[in-house]
Amino acid sequence: MSAVPVVLVPVGVDDDALDACLAALEQGTPPQTRVWLADDAQAGPRGRAIIDRWLARTALQAGYTRRARPIGESAHLDDMLRACGDEDVLVLAGDAVPLPGWATQLAACAARDPAIATATPWCNAGEAASWPRIGEVLPVPDEPVRLARAAARLPPHHPELPGAVSHALFLRGSARVKAGGLDADTYASSYAALIDLSLRMAGLGWRNVLCETAFVARSGEGVPLGDDVETLGVRWPTWHARLAQFLMDDPLHALRQRLADAHAAEGLHDGLHDGLHDQPDLFGGDTASDGERA
Repeated sequence: MSAVPVVLVPVGVDDDALDACLAALEQGTPPQTRVWLADDAQAGPRGRAIIDRWLARTALQAGYTRRARPIGESAHLDDMLRACGDEDVLVLAGDAVPLPGWATQLAACAARDPAIATATPWCNAGEAASWPRIGEVLPVPDEPVRLARAAARLPPHHPELPGAVSHALFLRGSARVKAGGLDADTYASSYAALIDLSLRMAGLGWRNVLCETAFVARSGEGVPLGDDVETLGVRWPTWHARLAQFLMDDPLHALRQRLADAHAAEGLHDGLHDGLHDQPDLFGGDTASDGERA
């Protein structure tokens, strides 16, 4: 089983989303995984209380930092990444809900091909990586264990995506450093800054792929801020047309259907297992501890 990189979670202002994110992170991530909750002066008193309670009981190796004043979304993430040097990381949106096995599957995906710079899991609101329909925002799945099992059953081919998607992604540290890191001076949102970084890494010969064996849910898509959309179009004149073409053509349609079929098949076997520990290998390694806590 590949080692799970450190998980970076930028803390947002939505307390309920943060609570759900931390609960899912606890249930779906191997114990002792390093987790950094970084707060750009966003969480209010309730949010900080949620974080304190979670830190007091988590089985993860977690820490929390908070800025006295906010510096902005992309600048904050850039500082987090710079603090990690050339280390590989998993970036998880603070309002995302990672399904069981997400971290081990992303780590395994990256280990299969050293040319992978970013690996993005499926999401119900993940633009090019959306499931069950591309480019649509659908409700957070109500049977996360069943869906995680279904995704883990897919053969890992890791097809190309147009760029990184911000709900969750593996980010290879060496590729990030060679590409110059996030351009926090140009982009206000981490959404746009991660797209720009992934395109620069692709220009250097790295790959941006879908990790079809992992799923991370979210209530809505990431959003650009300020002039980010226009700036992306100026720096990357073909980006918007290329993304639109990908969304219209849906080259991953057959793979989406394969996940739908696997999800339906899992429903037929719900009575044959009790928790994830029955088949720990489905989630990329010995995840019995995850299943016992799920």
